Amino acid sequence: MIETFFNAAIMAQAWPIILAGLGNTLALSLMVVPLGLAGGMALALLSTLRSPWVRWPLMAWVDFFRAFPPLVLLIFLYAGLPFAGLELGGFACVGIAFFLNTGAYYGEVLRAGIESVAPGQIEAARSTGLTRLQALVWIVLPQAVRAVLPDLLSNTLEVVKLTSLASVVALPELLFQARQAQSLTYNPTPIVAAAAVYFLLLWPLVRLLSRLENRAVASRR
Repeated sequence: MIETFFNAAIMAQAWPIILAGLGNTLALSLMVVPLGLAGGMALALLSTLRSPWVRWPLMAWVDFFRAFPPLVLLIFLYAGLPFAGLELGGFACVGIAFFLNTGAYYGEVLRAGIESVAPGQIEAARSTGLTRLQALVWIVLPQAVRAVLPDLLSNTLEVVKLTSLASVVALPELLFQARQAQSLTYNPTPIVAAAAVYFLLLWPLVRLLSRLENRAVASRR
């Protein structure tokens, strides 16, 4: 068991390759999380508009990209668009796919947060001379984010884990590099090492999420 899954010699050989993949995973995370948040923020703000010409297409957009598997979307962008004469690089495909998919999830979380804020606060802010957009951005959104912070962190945790999908478009992130090392060493130890790196990377966020959830439960008592 140790020789197969925890081979120290193979771990030492594969470690530089895995570290290079970790750097790319962090770079991907720093790209896709802000993109998803920006897309979600835009969708959440648009959801406050009462016009059916905005709300119904918006609902269809969110439902579609929440239901559409992100792996299928990524493969379509990378392998399907070239048939239409539009060829994008791996990083661009990952950025667009995550913007569309995770933006829909972030948007629903933020929309729930906005709806949890009393509507009278917008009217009160408008009475001070703020526009509706300014009232939403400066008064409502900070309260909405605080209300749904555990959900936002949970979604961010899932987004970081989903960066492993970038391996299917040959982006040299953590999982891709671990698989390359496995193919060179004929041993699964690099995959185990990658799993350990993911755990160490995400465990602090998991603990923070648990503390926030416990605090939210305690505040309701």
